Amino acid sequence: MATAADAMVARVSDRPGPHPRAMPLIRRYREDDWPALGPILHETFAAGDTYAFDPATSLAEIHRAWIELPAATFVACTPEGRVVGTYYIKANQPGLGSHVCNCGYVVAPDVQGRGIASALCEHSQVEAITLGFRAMQFNLVVSTNQRAIRLWQRLGFAIVGRLPNAFRHRSLGFVDALVMYKVLAS
Repeated sequence: MATAADAMVARVSDRPGPHPRAMPLIRRYREDDWPALGPILHETFAAGDTYAFDPATSLAEIHRAWIELPAATFVACTPEGRVVGTYYIKANQPGLGSHVCNCGYVVAPDVQGRGIASALCEHSQVEAITLGFRAMQFNLVVSTNQRAIRLWQRLGFAIVGRLPNAFRHRSLGFVDALVMYKVLAS
């Protein structure tokens, strides 16, 4: 059964642009995706420049954090079925803060810059509303990750806070992190 998020992805895929064939099929994660997805996540976290995961985090720990704990995990696939990106969605806080969700996004390095992260974020916003979330918050956007910051702002997220030296960048040392927020439903 098609969801509102599926319909949104179909509209995104039809948009003209510099990489029209790069728009992925976005679907729920299946355990047989792990052999392709695990290395993408591991490589991203090992870089130590965008996620707070310890660069030495094991695949088992990554699986728990990205697959087991969130409310849902999705993957982006090429038309041929290759997993090229992912996001998770979960409540940002328990109890009285559970109406605000948090998401994390990763795109395989060899396909970055082709609109996949944008499609994932747009899909996650529709999915968040479907799951009953009213807003989305990104807790630790690394200030040196300018490409992500520009994308999130283009998609309607506001910088609502700056955390001085909150991220220990693997090559740059201590850098600021941003908190970004978007209201999804009133």
